Amino acid sequence: MSKPTVVDGSNFDQVVLQSKTPVLVDFWAAWCGPCRMVAPMVEELAEEYEGKISFAKLDVDQNPKTASQYGIMSIPTLLIFKNGAPVSNIVGFRPKADLKRSLDAVLE
Repeated sequence: MSKPTVVDGSNFDQVVLQSKTPVLVDFWAAWCGPCRMVAPMVEELAEEYEGKISFAKLDVDQNPKTASQYGIMSIPTLLIFKNGAPVSNIVGFRPKADLKRSLDAVLE
């Protein structure tokens, strides 16, 4: 069973930027209601896309420098990285079908 990896400033480069597979990073915070709504979907998608796409979570309150580096202005923001660069972003709560479309587009 695949679960999102918790990332922070110390392991972001290794887990996300150096990944051989695309990585969806969930930028979130504990106090954020929409973030709590997105979290179960991200966990389900991590299982569905196991082996194809990696998943990570970054708490913006604990890692403001990394969040700022990627221009995170509101949360939840889901950034999809491919070959070490962000290729897609999803801001705010979206239905699971929308997230799947974005993930599938990265795999094409």
